[in-house]
Amino acid sequence: MNSIKNKFDLSGRVAIVTGASKGIGEAMARGLAEHGASVVVSSRKQDAVDAVAASYREQGWDAIGIACHVGDMDQLQNLVDKTIEHYGGIDIVINNAATNPVFGPSNDVDESAFDKIMDVNVKAPFELAKRAYPSMKSRGNGSVINISSVGGVSPEQGIGIYSVSKAALINLSKMQAKEWANDGIRVNVIGPGFIKTKFSAALWKNEHIMAHLNQEIPMSRIADPDEVAGLAVFLASDAGSYCTGGVYMVDGGLTI
Repeated sequence: MNSIKNKFDLSGRVAIVTGASKGIGEAMARGLAEHGASVVVSSRKQDAVDAVAASYREQGWDAIGIACHVGDMDQLQNLVDKTIEHYGGIDIVINNAATNPVFGPSNDVDESAFDKIMDVNVKAPFELAKRAYPSMKSRGNGSVINISSVGGVSPEQGIGIYSVSKAALINLSKMQAKEWANDGIRVNVIGPGFIKTKFSAALWKNEHIMAHLNQEIPMSRIADPDEVAGLAVFLASDAGSYCTGGVYMVDGGLTI
């Protein structure tokens, strides 16, 4: 009988995680590294990704840092090229980096902010996965995990265009899942709810907002980043080998 535990082993796999210097991205990168993957920690600042990668190596895990602003196509290509140069290929891509430069009614979002949201939250995941695709196909067992949001299922007040971008990311993922299934590449979505990160600090540091959220969320709390990492490991590994095109919410029941 095959060992279920062994299916979570990521030894020999190479993973790129964007937005991995902190928060959910760092937790997912750490989870992959702990399960044996060679991890490329990526974010905008080289010193930040170097520090995270060094902390993993201190644990005996394999990791390097490659700075990348995902909205810059040249930097995206460099991320792919440097990963292949260092590790020989790519097996796992987690598109976690995102932006939301505005908060308020969608009518107040100007053209430049709209373009920035779409470039970082939709175009970048598309381009990174597309550029990693030849390597993943050649290795025959790829996994792309796109990080959406509860807003991608139902638009959130104050972050409407961000929510639209996360809905587009869900459909992009389903399209790639259909097109790439016969190439041995799975594409799935994780939709975090309210997670205690720097990105969401304006929410969880506000007692009034938190009191309201705790009433709205069936589990009556927000999550820690580590509570997303386990699902990422599952979807990246052979434990999730029959999962593609799925949208998995990590939201304490908010979207029920």
